[in-house]
Amino acid sequence: MAAEVLSQAGVNVTVYDAMPSAGRKFLMAGKGGMNITHSESFESFLSRYGARRAELEPLLNDFSPDRLRAWVHGLGIETFIGTSGRVFPTDMKAAPLLRAWLHRLRSSGVQFRMRHRWLGWAENDLRFDTPDGERIVRAEALILALGGGSWPQLGSTGVWQSMLSQRGIAVEPIKPANCGFEIAWSDYFRERFAGHPLKPVSILFTNQNGETFNQQGELTIAEYGLEGGLIYALSAPLRDEIAASGAAAIQLDLLPDHSMANIMDRLAKPRGKDSLSNHLRKRLGVSGAKAASLREALSAAEMDNPTKLAETLKALPITLTATRPIAEAISSAGGVSFAELDQQLMLRKFPGLFVAGEMLDWEAPTGGYLLTACLATGCAAGLGALAWLQQQ
Repeated sequence: MAAEVLSQAGVNVTVYDAMPSAGRKFLMAGKGGMNITHSESFESFLSRYGARRAELEPLLNDFSPDRLRAWVHGLGIETFIGTSGRVFPTDMKAAPLLRAWLHRLRSSGVQFRMRHRWLGWAENDLRFDTPDGERIVRAEALILALGGGSWPQLGSTGVWQSMLSQRGIAVEPIKPANCGFEIAWSDYFRERFAGHPLKPVSILFTNQNGETFNQQGELTIAEYGLEGGLIYALSAPLRDEIAASGAAAIQLDLLPDHSMANIMDRLAKPRGKDSLSNHLRKRLGVSGAKAASLREALSAAEMDNPTKLAETLKALPITLTATRPIAEAISSAGGVSFAELDQQLMLRKFPGLFVAGEMLDWEAPTGGYLLTACLATGCAAGLGALAWLQQQ
């Protein structure tokens, strides 16, 4: 995106990429359907960026979800709004969008140098490891968009952290975001139900500061614990609670569409010759993984206590012990501190050097928010570099 802004203004741009082909994480983001942005109100959209809303809002004002959709349309790709409000290309795929975009960039004169891994600086020049050995490059302006720390096999290794820290640039530690969480399941539950969904459910969580989070959605049981959109959306406060307290205690409402009174009434119906499992299935639709999760938390005697059973159906206690490794996370938090940057994303200590994308210290849930903000920061860095070059 930064290259597009600059090339359209007539600037000669070269993109150096460590990987054999461009946009690998962009393609991975579209693997399950290319969610490019979200159609909710702009105020709601901005709220998804949490503690970094103030820093990102001016960038998103300039490159909004509506402008992003118009940009996609300009590449000849139509979009539609899904039932959840998420916005997708009509064919749901990332590859056609990326192909059209790369073609337009090359047509604008942008040069791509693949398998060029940045090694840092040699005096004021740039060092690259290439298939033909080390290469030194001089640039009038430099935009770093090296990614965070998730999915390192796609190029975002995070090795740049020490390179910038050594130059006195404040970098917040990179942490997993939109990630799964570990739970000490029993061997039986882990082996029997890994991969099974829990839906619909809601999570209730109160952190040590008394802040309460309550959200409904879907989860998937993993061999290691829980994953899925619902827990990804709460990954930031859950991760921070584990860091502060060593664990995070959550409650799952297994029947969010039923009141406690309704559950008690249904459980009180005569069971006849039905087992408790059949009674739960017939009266409340609770079976499979949901029923097994109850047995993870309750003894046989507690399962036979209608009040205790109903309470647990509405508030199943689960302890999260750790996040999954950052290499497995969808995205990452942390990165270059915004305090180091001016409004055009230029490092104050190094005029002519700009930073964009997941390298910056922000995070957001899935739903199009990550991609929109990455492109918005790329646009801002491109405009900043253009302004800098025009001043020289």
